[in-house]
Amino acid sequence: MIASFPLRLVQFVLIVCGTLIGVATVVIWIGIPILTATIWLVRAFGDLERAWVRRTLGVSVPDAERARGDGGWGRRWLTRATDPTTWRDLAYLMLAFPIGIVEFAVGLVAILLVPVAIWVMPTLGWLHAQLASALLGPPKAQRAEARAQRLQASRARGVDAAEAERRRIERDLHDGAQQRLVSVAMTLGRAKAKVGAGTRPDTDALRELIDEAHSDAKLAVSELRDLARGIYPAVLADRGLDAALSAQAAKSPIPVDVTVEVEPRPPAAVETTAYFIVGESLTNIAKHSGADRASVRVWRDGDTVVVEVTDDGKGGASLRPGGGLAGLADRAATIDGTVSVVSPPGGPTVVRADLPCTW
Repeated sequence: MIASFPLRLVQFVLIVCGTLIGVATVVIWIGIPILTATIWLVRAFGDLERAWVRRTLGVSVPDAERARGDGGWGRRWLTRATDPTTWRDLAYLMLAFPIGIVEFAVGLVAILLVPVAIWVMPTLGWLHAQLASALLGPPKAQRAEARAQRLQASRARGVDAAEAERRRIERDLHDGAQQRLVSVAMTLGRAKAKVGAGTRPDTDALRELIDEAHSDAKLAVSELRDLARGIYPAVLADRGLDAALSAQAAKSPIPVDVTVEVEPRPPAAVETTAYFIVGESLTNIAKHSGADRASVRVWRDGDTVVVEVTDDGKGGASLRPGGGLAGLADRAATIDGTVSVVSPPGGPTVVRADLPCTW
């Protein structure tokens, strides 16, 4: 904030002087190129401020979407002069100078007084960030439209993920438990035929058939239990995320550290999504990463549950369409959540999911 004050002073002086001189001399035509240059400066300074707030204040301000004029020079100039984004940039730049004076003065004091640095400067930074989001970010209507489009896309991805899950359950039932139960029925049918044949049945053969049916029935029950656990694990419903993720980590072939701090307990949909994101991530780590160790951290940040799975493997993971990590993103999208992956070559890999508790 101290270092940016000279820039704000230069911006303010150039814009104010350019505007006053341009308006005063517009009647003799000299003011038109001066005003044109001033508009260009406003737009350039606005883009510079967007980069500054992104880098120093951590505000996610997208690049400006400016109106594009067609036709001759005069029409293009008029389009730029009447562009709402240009006027929003101008409003921000005019407010940033007096705010910059306060920030500069408080910043100098904060160098000497630690309490000011600890409590006052972060508050000033937060207020500046709110101003930048309001004036340098997209207009409210545009933000609402973008959010609606994002929600529509996330819901579509959620429907696709649910359909893929339905097909997986159907396939597992058909290829697993259903086949086992068919085998049980056939084996018991053979045993019934031996008993009802009218002759004394072979006790050993009958026992063998009953043992075979019993074994297949137990396997079918086990497969159905695994399938039910894959839909919604009982430990998650009964004991929450901490116990469920610890159970997952205990089954991993590599050591996994688990830290969970999500009180108050999030909604069931958030818990389920977090559970499967961690499970899929640990499976990918065991299969592909070559890692020696992994960690799972889950914590609550306001109305958002944040899930981070980190490993010390070879890296190179990415959100490719149709890949396992893209499936995690689709699952998170069902509750308007997001998944990001940072995985440089050589590692480490960090898979992060931000799951809102309200949607």
